[in-house]
Amino acid sequence: MEVKFCENNFSFGTEKVVKALQENHQNIEVSVEGCLGYCGDCAVGPYALVDDEMIQADTADELLKKIENMM
Repeated sequence: MEVKFCENNFSFGTEKVVKALQENHQNIEVSVEGCLGYCGDCAVGPYALVDDEMIQADTADELLKKIENMM
C-alpha cells in the first residue's frame, strides 16, 4: 500500500497521521510531497492518496482510521 500526503495539508493535522503510519505500519510506503494537485480538497480538510485513491475525512484521527481500515 502506498499513501501520499500533501505538506500543505499539514495544517489539518495530517503530519501526525504520517508519523503514526511510519511508526506503526512499516509495510506501508508513506511519502510527503509539496503538492498533489488537489488544492480545492486540500483547502477544506484532511486527505491522503491511498494507492492513488483520494481518502478524505473530517479530522486527522478519522483519516488515520480510514487508512488503517483499508489494510
